[in-house]
Amino acid sequence: MFKADHYRKKASDCAETAKTTTVPSEIRELERSQKSFSDLAKNEDWLAENFDKMIRPGLISAKDRNSVIGPEDKTVAEIEDRILRCLGAAVIMQWSTIPRKLQRELFDTAGSLGDVTQATALRGQIARFLHSHKEKDKPACGDMSSRSGIDGGTDGA
Repeated sequence: MFKADHYRKKASDCAETAKTTTVPSEIRELERSQKSFSDLAKNEDWLAENFDKMIRPGLISAKDRNSVIGPEDKTVAEIEDRILRCLGAAVIMQWSTIPRKLQRELFDTAGSLGDVTQATALRGQIARFLHSHKEKDKPACGDMSSRSGIDGGTDGA
């Protein structure tokens, strides 16, 4: 995972590149990427500052469990799993609106999680999933089929 400094560097790179181009569509895309990377840096800062306030075993009240998950007695891992599933679904629902560079970062990061020996297979599965869930009427701004193997099921390596 990138740290806040990495995101700030990428935002700075986007800003510098935007100054050197005269193509309006590239400038808009670079400005969107710059804002996205700046927001990610702020999020990383917030997470670092609030780490001690995050959900931990023993700190979850029954009331919190009931309001987030339901009346069943859920573990922290189950709560976090549900949160991650909801966040993942939200990302997929907004995939076509995410700047292409950020889509690529997300794809690369997700494809590198887990067992290194299974990375190629995972990247192919992710690519097929993204391809099968993209909006039918609107072309996705981040259709990575030529680079990531969305159509072919490989990571393009």
